[in-house]
Amino acid sequence: MIKVALVDDHVVLRKSLAVLLGMLKHFEVVLEANNGKEFIDSIDVNDLPDVVLMDVTMPVMDGLETTKYLKMNNINIKVIALSMMKNDMIVIRMLKNGAKGYLLKDCEPSELQQCILDVYNKGYYFNEFFNGSWKNNMSADIKPADMMFNEKELAFLQLCCSEKSYKEIADDMNVSPRTVDGYRDALFEKLGATSRVGLVLYAIKNDIVKI
Repeated sequence: MIKVALVDDHVVLRKSLAVLLGMLKHFEVVLEANNGKEFIDSIDVNDLPDVVLMDVTMPVMDGLETTKYLKMNNINIKVIALSMMKNDMIVIRMLKNGAKGYLLKDCEPSELQQCILDVYNKGYYFNEFFNGSWKNNMSADIKPADMMFNEKELAFLQLCCSEKSYKEIADDMNVSPRTVDGYRDALFEKLGATSRVGLVLYAIKNDIVKI
């Protein structure tokens, strides 16, 4: 059984998730908490959950801070970020802080199940941020060298992992915003990504950026 923790200040949602996970195969909810501080105070380092579904926005200690704390203290719990909103920059910040996947709270139960299984078994979950062809080829474990990035594309990919806008990235690279759009579109095609988050997830997974 995969041991799952739920960290969310919305009690009804958290309890509903616990019931849902109890109905699905493979999962056991072992811990619930209202916020990150309560979660950290409750974990037993000798009996850690395998995966935590982590709300991004919470009082006292939010998901960003909690996920970073787990990474900085080498607490081996795989984090899946949960959010009501699809916000690229929030997702990027969660990934840089150590999250292994991202789900919207209105996702289907089948996606929730697949996400937990992928994060537990493969280390990351790729959803709508990558297209079907990329996800189908994940087992090939494609490395950056195989993708034949040029120098400018690689520099752009690294800057995508910052919180800078595309215009700010263009300024840093001393090129026009249209040229940056070209780098982005070229990487989308090479990687099968469909968003900036997809590029960032690829860069983090393949150690193109250090987090």
